[in-house]
Amino acid sequence: MAATPRVSLVWVWLTLSLALCLQVMPMADGWQVWRPDWLGLMLLYWCMAQPDRVGVFHGFVLGLLLDLIEGAPLGQSALTLSLLAFLSALVYPRFRTYSLLQQAVLIFVLLGLVQLVEQWLRTLFGPFSMHLSFLMPSLIGAALWPWLATLFKALGRRSVKT
Repeated sequence: MAATPRVSLVWVWLTLSLALCLQVMPMADGWQVWRPDWLGLMLLYWCMAQPDRVGVFHGFVLGLLLDLIEGAPLGQSALTLSLLAFLSALVYPRFRTYSLLQQAVLIFVLLGLVQLVEQWLRTLFGPFSMHLSFLMPSLIGAALWPWLATLFKALGRRSVKT
C-alpha cells in the first residue's frame, strides 16, 4: 500500500474545529434531525486518512468541547466520539480496500452505532423518548461520505503538488 502524505496537524485541527462549529450551529427545531453528524464524519475521515496522527485522544478532546458548548453531561460526547475513533481504528485495515459505496455503508454503520450509544446514554440521564429518526444524521453522513472523501483527497493532492 502506498504511503499517504502527512498533513499538518494545524490543517487537521482547523477542519475538526470547522466541523465542531457546524455541529453546534443553531437550527430550527424541526430541522435538527436533518443535520449530519459533522464532527463524527470529520473525525472518521481523519482517523481513516491519518490513523497514526488522529485517534481516540482527538475524539475525547472534541467530545469534551462539544459537551461544554452544548451543556450536555460532561463526558457523554467524549465517550461517544472516543468510541467512534476506536471503532475506526478497528476497521481501518479493511476500510482502505473498500470502494466509496462500501465505505459509505460502513460509515452509516459506525455513525449509527455511535448514535445508538448516545441515545442510550440520554435515556440513562433523564426522560427521553427514542425514535428511529436518531439514525437520520448517520444516513445523511453516509450519503455525504463519498463527496467529502473525494474533496479532501483532491485538496490533499493539490497541496502536495504546490
